[in-house]
Amino acid sequence: MRGLRPLAFGADPAGERMERIRRSPNFTDGVFQNPLGARTRPSGSTIEFAKGYFQKEARRLRAPVAPVPLHTTTLDDLAKPPATGLRLTWLGHSSVLAEIDGRRVLFDPVWGERCSPFPFAGPRRLHPVPLPLASLGPVDAVVISHDHYDHLDLPTIRALATTDTVFAVPLGVGAHLERWGVSEGRLRELDWSESTEIAGVRLTATPARHFCGRGLRNQQHTLWASWVAEGPSGHRIYHSGDTGYFPGFKEIGAEHGPFDATMIQIGAYSAYWPDIHMTPAEGLRAHLDLQGGEPSGVLLPIHWGTFNLALHAWAEPGEWTKDASEEAGQAAAFPRPGEPFEPAGKLPAAPWWRDVSGPIARPWVRRTTLRAASEVASGDLDVAADR
Repeated sequence: MRGLRPLAFGADPAGERMERIRRSPNFTDGVFQNPLGARTRPSGSTIEFAKGYFQKEARRLRAPVAPVPLHTTTLDDLAKPPATGLRLTWLGHSSVLAEIDGRRVLFDPVWGERCSPFPFAGPRRLHPVPLPLASLGPVDAVVISHDHYDHLDLPTIRALATTDTVFAVPLGVGAHLERWGVSEGRLRELDWSESTEIAGVRLTATPARHFCGRGLRNQQHTLWASWVAEGPSGHRIYHSGDTGYFPGFKEIGAEHGPFDATMIQIGAYSAYWPDIHMTPAEGLRAHLDLQGGEPSGVLLPIHWGTFNLALHAWAEPGEWTKDASEEAGQAAAFPRPGEPFEPAGKLPAAPWWRDVSGPIARPWVRRTTLRAASEVASGDLDVAADR
């Protein structure tokens, strides 16, 4: 039967890998469990969802009105070592190249044209990749957050399998990579709270609130994770993967933080799946939790701008994150795809998306105003004043 399974579906864990999964404290009743209960299927009315999806004006806002501006000198910029020892390059969606203390770590690399098992269907890129994968140069470690198509891309992994890079993945995900040509010796497969060291960088898999699955049957036998990376000189960064908000961010921050920078999922949110993706307001809250409750470090918003995966306007996550971070006094970076920056240096802050976006309704402003008014009316003057 394995020969009939499409290659893009990957492989189910089996043998010793499956035995290890069964021994995991996060695997109960035959499936991996979230740290906090989460609905993994869309809730609400299917009819109402379809109305929103196919409404003409809403569909128009879910794509840029002109080509997305890419950073044009990425290769030249990457040829120079970061002056501060830490540099991040957002390559679109959740793909980030982190240069940390002389090492190179690539998170969730997706160079494919579609995040789909099929080359002819599924969400297509809203902008080209900023540079060819072959031009990126040697990478010490590739880190995967989970096995959904917009984070684990078959053509990208098969290309990286021909290099010497080592892959750090959540428990169970290694089965996919082995089927695609990655040898067992180049895999570091981790459960939550487990760590590995690759080229001097300590990588720790930390909890996230999401789910998994690539094939027709979603057996929940592959784990999802956020990741902490610490360089040999002490720089620390965090990549959220996909996750809903949960109190565990505070615990992760207390154990591994504070961080020089966090890469936080702020796109593809919806009231139809509130438990598994964060809004920009929740993403900011997660960053602050990771930093001990106070604005510090740099927030890099990810998981937006490259694929149309939800009903919100294409540029809404960027605009909302900019508003929320400025209101909180939190430094945030808004690079164009392919634009490297150093968290300790000058941050890219220009709202580049406004030139290629339709009008943004900014519904979060109304929600914040209404919430503050409600708090005043209920006598909670101190809370309202804090806003």
